[in-house]
Amino acid sequence: MGAIDKKKLLDILQDDCRISHEQIALMLGQDVETVKRAIKEMEEERIILKYPALINPEKLGDDTVTAMIDVKVVPQRDVGFDQVAERIYRYPEVRSVFLMSGGYDLSVVIEGRTMKEVALFVAQKLAVLEHVQSTATHFVLKRYKKDGVIYDEKEEDYRLQVSP
Repeated sequence: MGAIDKKKLLDILQDDCRISHEQIALMLGQDVETVKRAIKEMEEERIILKYPALINPEKLGDDTVTAMIDVKVVPQRDVGFDQVAERIYRYPEVRSVFLMSGGYDLSVVIEGRTMKEVALFVAQKLAVLEHVQSTATHFVLKRYKKDGVIYDEKEEDYRLQVSP
């Protein structure tokens, strides 16, 4: 058995992080201890950050509001956008922050209980930050697909139509 293919291992974990070490070892042609050691090393190196479950909030009756906020920022000398991004990602409402190309600099994903709560976050916490020039808020109305998973995949009816 040669060196473990970390890219293939990560692909397997991204597809299903609940798969057993034994199954991964079989898929990669490695022994279980090699797989365990590789996963532990990648966790320690912060290559693997978390093993999340993807939840369909509509099936739970969860009315959580998700918004994507475009933020225009004046970059700071010697640090660019990093300090502003750090201030933003420290808020517990913030789920993700990305540096973007295009008309806005940062894309911020937040969650709140209501649209008003999200609007207040933008108005009272985000828009007033030093170096933030402007924001544009987009509310998620419906989820179709996230992280490669289709939310409401329709079951295909493969029966042939019989007509008299």
